[in-house]
Amino acid sequence: MRSIDSQRERYGDEGTGFLVADSPVREVSKDHDRFLRLFTINESAVRAYVRRLVQLRSDVDDLMQNVAVVLWSKFDQFQDGRDFRAWAFGIARFEVLAWVRDHSRDRRVLASDVLELIADESQERERELSRQRSALECCLGKLRGDQKELLLYVHQPGSSMLEAAAQSGRTNAGFAQWLYRMRQSLLDCVRREVSREACS
Repeated sequence: MRSIDSQRERYGDEGTGFLVADSPVREVSKDHDRFLRLFTINESAVRAYVRRLVQLRSDVDDLMQNVAVVLWSKFDQFQDGRDFRAWAFGIARFEVLAWVRDHSRDRRVLASDVLELIADESQERERELSRQRSALECCLGKLRGDQKELLLYVHQPGSSMLEAAAQSGRTNAGFAQWLYRMRQSLLDCVRREVSREACS
């Protein structure tokens, strides 16, 4: 398995950050802050993408380290206005394929052509989920402040339905009915927004 040290050898190590060999010197601090922001926002999606392609969680952790190093080392090639998540998926895909090639003799792993199919489907699924997330944010934005606050509270880990019902001023049964109607309304709104985007 390639380690971070081997990645450093592969891409070079210029003090405070990994840089592609022969790349021009850049403002590392500014790029580093921008990279961290983008990577932090998208890390869970990239990890989920990698997780769908490999079996063991320990392998996912190792691969994510490699992916992060390669993303940073190639960040000077990332253009403003480009979709960071799609770019990161592309790099993660190549890292997983290289890992499969290196480990196919050591353990049972999926054939690379099967892995390519799964990677394609995973990327398409992620695009669909991204559209749904955007639509949900749009639909939540249309709600009154108190409705939105109550809905978000109910869906937080450790939230209490009884507390939410009391906060809303409804009985438990009345709150359950209100919550059902709100969820249904949001679902209809999300479907409309996704459909509208597909038609535009």
